[in-house]
Amino acid sequence: MTTLTNRPSTALLVVDVQHDVVAQAHQRDAVIANINTLIDKARREHVPVIWVQHHDEGLVRGSAAWKLAPELHPLPAEPIVEKQYGDAFEDTVLEEQLGQLGVGRLFVTGAETDACIRSTIHGAFTRGYDTVLVSDAHTTSDRTEWGAPPPGDVIAHTNLYWNYQAAPGRKAGTAKTAEVDFRGA
Repeated sequence: MTTLTNRPSTALLVVDVQHDVVAQAHQRDAVIANINTLIDKARREHVPVIWVQHHDEGLVRGSAAWKLAPELHPLPAEPIVEKQYGDAFEDTVLEEQLGQLGVGRLFVTGAETDACIRSTIHGAFTRGYDTVLVSDAHTTSDRTEWGAPPPGDVIAHTNLYWNYQAAPGRKAGTAKTAEVDFRGA
C-alpha cells in the first residue's frame, strides 16, 4: 500500500498525449484507443482522470502542436496539470491535486515512454505512490537515429523493469488495459 497517509483513492494519469508529441508515435492509434478505454472506465467508476500537458520552447502553450490529441476529450471538471519538466510532479500542482483527491495509487498512461513517462513513474514512486504503468497505453517516437533502441523495444524494456520495481511500503507494476482494476489493492 502507498506510504502516503490518508490516501485510499486511485487516479488515472494521462501524460502528454499532445498533437506533436504523439504525431509519429509507435502504435499511436492503438495506444490512444487504450487510453480512451481507460478514461471511460475511470469515469464510470468515479475514478479521477488527471491530464498532464507539457510546454516548452519547442511545444508552445496554445499552439496546435501543444493541444491534446484530437481523439481525447477532457471533461471540464477534470484537472489539467501543466508542466515544463519530464517528471509531472516537478514544479507543478500535481501533488496538490492528488492530495485534495486523497489519491495514493496511480495508473499512468501517455507519452513519451523513454522521457516523461519514465520520469513521472519514478517521481510518483519515490514520492510514496503505488504506481502502475499501463503496459499497452504508453508510447514513444523513433529515436534510433540518435542511438536509442527501436520504440517497441523501449516500451517492452520499460514494462519489463517497471514490473519488478520494489520499495518499502509501496507497490509498482504493470497491467494491460483489459486487466486494469481501479478498485483493487
